[in-house]
Amino acid sequence: MKQIQGIICLLLAGLLTSCQTIEDLEFGTDTTFEVMSWNIEFFPKDGQTTVDYVIDIIEALDVDLIAIQEVDDISAFEQMIENLSSYNGYLESTYFAGLAYIYKPDIIQINDIYEILTTSQYWSPFPRSPMVIDLNYMNERIIVINNHFKCCGDGVLDLLNSDDEEARRNYASNLLKDYIDVNFSNLNVIVLGDLNDELSDVLQNNVFQMILDDDENYLFADYDIAMGDNSEWSYPTWPSHLDHILITNELFDDFENENSVISTIKIEEYLTGGWGEYEQYISDHRPVALKLTMNLNMEVAELTNTKLHFINYPNPFSSETIFFIKNPNGAKNIEIINTLGHTVFSEKVSIGESFIKWNGEGFPNGIYTARLLSNDNVIATQKIMLNK
Repeated sequence: MKQIQGIICLLLAGLLTSCQTIEDLEFGTDTTFEVMSWNIEFFPKDGQTTVDYVIDIIEALDVDLIAIQEVDDISAFEQMIENLSSYNGYLESTYFAGLAYIYKPDIIQINDIYEILTTSQYWSPFPRSPMVIDLNYMNERIIVINNHFKCCGDGVLDLLNSDDEEARRNYASNLLKDYIDVNFSNLNVIVLGDLNDELSDVLQNNVFQMILDDDENYLFADYDIAMGDNSEWSYPTWPSHLDHILITNELFDDFENENSVISTIKIEEYLTGGWGEYEQYISDHRPVALKLTMNLNMEVAELTNTKLHFINYPNPFSSETIFFIKNPNGAKNIEIINTLGHTVFSEKVSIGESFIKWNGEGFPNGIYTARLLSNDNVIATQKIMLNK
């Protein structure tokens, strides 16, 4: 498929100013945490052709964690995971159009994956039980909840009718909010998925109104997309914006960082056949992705303790940073640890020596942990960012 697309691009090169291919897709970086929601529409929509497309798309986007909706063929999903070079996958749902995760094991540590609100009393609001992934990213714990709400309806929220599609979605969103408030208070939480309704609905028909009203604790990261031009919406066929990413207030500051981004990924722009090709072979939904520049600073007490022993400047840095050791009495060591837990630098600090330089030019961009040791005991740690 890629070869055919490349040939077509060459043939059209004289007529087009540019010819983008799937390989030109990009989103993930070495210094951010990325999570993406993708309703992949009865995967695989067109058998092996779909599998091949999706492999190429995922590899190009380079996202840390992908929440998938509508996996229809478990064996095809497992085959796809086997052919993804940097990813593992998890699929638990055994019912129609199940939920799944695809993630980079070298970047995120999985603490647990499980479903919630699974008993019969929740079957109406949740045709597919929400799937939780409890993970650590750079020692920061994050809870992600993947969903696929009930579809369809007439746009009118009828709370007196338990079968009303809008009422079922309203109940589901309120149940999720209550679950987070009780079980994940003070944790970094991301709720995402095909929530099958619009954030822009008027108050009396808005199934997310209880969450929208609690703006001190919750924020739809894609709110501006939902309220903006329909060219950026996730479901062009209607058109409407149905795929959302919700964050709790523990992530507000991270989201406000200038390098944090929320985006609908318009994959069709990288296909020669445009939307028609995308919809025929891949899905009728575009993915929505969030890129967070995490504030990975230590707690105040930890930071104060660290500054008693050593500091580094500059941080972030593009090539070289200098560690200044306070009270350099007694032999010490400075170690630099990468995200895989490997020691990439270690140097002894002689008695009386007050600084050590580390040159990161030969190392990939990313966040590292600097450790100061005395007699093989870690006495202080510091997060440092290499960004060339």
